[in-house]
Amino acid sequence: MTEPSPPDIYSGTSQALEFPKISFRRMAQLVWKTWPFMRPMLKHIIVLLLVGALQTIIFAGSLFIAGDIFTNKVLVGEKVQPFQAWAMGLDESYVKEELGPGTDDQAEEPDDVESEQSAGLLATIAALAGIEPVEDEEEDEEDEEGEAEEADAQANKLTEEQRKVVRDRMIVLLIFLCLLGAVMYGVVLPYYGRWVWHNVNQNLRVAMIERAEHLSLRYHSNTRVGDAIFRVYQDSGVIINLLEEGIIGPVVTIYNLVLGLVFIAFFDPLVALTCILILVPIVLLVYLFTPRIRRRSLVNRRAYSDLTSRLQESFSALKVVKVNRAESQILDRFNTDSERALDAALALRLEMVLLGVLVAFVGGAAWLGLEYVMVKWVIEDRETYLGAMVVAFIGFTVWNLGAFHTANSRVEDTAEATRMLTGVWARLQDLFIALERAFFLLDLKPEVADSDNPREFPESIRQISWRNVHFAYTDQQILSGVNLTAQVGTVTAIVGQTGAGKSTLMSMLLRLYDPDEGSVLIDEEDLRDLRIDDIRHNTAIALQRNVLFAATIAENIRYSSVGASREDIEAAARVACADEFIWALPGGYDTELGERGGKLSTGQRQRLSIARAVVRDTPILILDEPTASLDAATEHQVLANLGQWGRDKVMFIITHRLSTIRNADQIAFLDEGQIVEIGTHAELLAREDGFYRKFVDAETSGKETS
Repeated sequence: MTEPSPPDIYSGTSQALEFPKISFRRMAQLVWKTWPFMRPMLKHIIVLLLVGALQTIIFAGSLFIAGDIFTNKVLVGEKVQPFQAWAMGLDESYVKEELGPGTDDQAEEPDDVESEQSAGLLATIAALAGIEPVEDEEEDEEDEEGEAEEADAQANKLTEEQRKVVRDRMIVLLIFLCLLGAVMYGVVLPYYGRWVWHNVNQNLRVAMIERAEHLSLRYHSNTRVGDAIFRVYQDSGVIINLLEEGIIGPVVTIYNLVLGLVFIAFFDPLVALTCILILVPIVLLVYLFTPRIRRRSLVNRRAYSDLTSRLQESFSALKVVKVNRAESQILDRFNTDSERALDAALALRLEMVLLGVLVAFVGGAAWLGLEYVMVKWVIEDRETYLGAMVVAFIGFTVWNLGAFHTANSRVEDTAEATRMLTGVWARLQDLFIALERAFFLLDLKPEVADSDNPREFPESIRQISWRNVHFAYTDQQILSGVNLTAQVGTVTAIVGQTGAGKSTLMSMLLRLYDPDEGSVLIDEEDLRDLRIDDIRHNTAIALQRNVLFAATIAENIRYSSVGASREDIEAAARVACADEFIWALPGGYDTELGERGGKLSTGQRQRLSIARAVVRDTPILILDEPTASLDAATEHQVLANLGQWGRDKVMFIITHRLSTIRNADQIAFLDEGQIVEIGTHAELLAREDGFYRKFVDAETSGKETS
């Protein structure tokens, strides 16, 4: 695209509420556009994601295992699993003995039969020998077996002292993990993450400024300065929200959601399946609310765009407001726009809140139902689904109090993750509309650009020509068929009424604009076939209101010629008749200027502007009202110096002052975008009904020309 005006749906000027087309494909495209700005920080982003994922696994697993240790080990007294003993640094006496082969009931059954057969044989022998059988012997054996079983049970139980040790070790381990998590989650990861994301934002801001600088003046003439500033400063920051809420946030939330479902499946797949089915009505709610949120977001951004424009207008016209006593009117307008923006913001937030409440209601109802089912399973002492498979890590082989609390917590976390994911989706609708504005500037292709095979700039210039040049700003024609030629060693004065196209004509020589028709030539070479940097490197311009900086005089003159020596600076100042007043200052060329050169008069600032252009020593020099603030004697001397200095250069002067015009080699008079007269001062003055003659008569008679 070539510098179009902003789309109505993203500007603050259109009143038509066209629906923003934000599809999944467009959202993916906008996310992909962030890649060039993320790429320099890719390794840091990967580290951030990996550390975050590892932290989540450790935190979730620790709570899962800690629930089993507290409820089944500390409270009940069961021995710990091998992994738990390793994590707490406990010896083998704390570890539950695994059941080996031949120790179950079926393995013991043949031994019982054999014992019964042996007992019968002994009873027969005793009867034959006349020995009375001992009636209590069987009971004694049963007592002994009971005592053995009780001893075995006690062997798999922790002693009172061991339970205290497990409790203390668990507390110490949890404290350590909490401290580690606090440092990582509270300090290291937030700071590291902010550093990464703000560097990404910095990359985007720089790219936007670079693109804005390369856009032609036609684009900047058709857009608001405040809008460009807002895009670079405010809209670019949306990329941080995109990374955190649009990419990282959903990825982390989905990761936690899946992890929670996996843990729930350890207890029972039916619970996990129920959690998945609950997503169906939630997705339906999101589908219904999405277009409503987008519309509210569009209205909200338009309202704040209008408010920003109103604020810019109020401050930029503050002097006019005070002089005309219009403070109350400006305040009323600002208050109206501010209230409209506030209402739009609240309406958008209301839609998001309604969606969040409905999702929370569905999730809460499901959570209560699952809680009832899990309590019933605890009462029934029902076996868990995968508990036996992970018995080395956890002890939840049956539904007990600890299993209920752990599973219930996972279900609650899953419901919370679903609610958070819904909130993220709602905010993304507003985010992606903002991203359209942020990337709009980057999507523009400069109207003025180098050709694919640019030619070298001529080593020596003979002439500069405009041939049948036409140019228009959108719907306003500025130049219409301009033809002009300037030879080296001459001074050409461009004269005409305000708005005649004088500055536009000179801007084309710098390729700030390109003609709609016709061409601008340097020695028969079209400017569009030359490099833009070469053209501007060989062209200097002195503006009537050139900006001076809070630096020394020498640094201000050297501003656009970094390699200029002190001798070059002083020589340029002498051409501009600035050398004398500079040496009269306390520090000479090392005198520090105030903000915008506030320590100097208007005429002194203008002479420094001329010196800044002269020190570049380019073959082309453009002077825009160069002597408007100079007295007659100084003006005469400056023009004489420039004429002597520029004998091998092509000079153009845009001016209304007759004293500046009359000594030019040729005068081109512009009227309504056309050069209607061209010649010397004497030649044009000789035309009784000529445009230039009327212009001179108006100047000399004291009439104003606008």
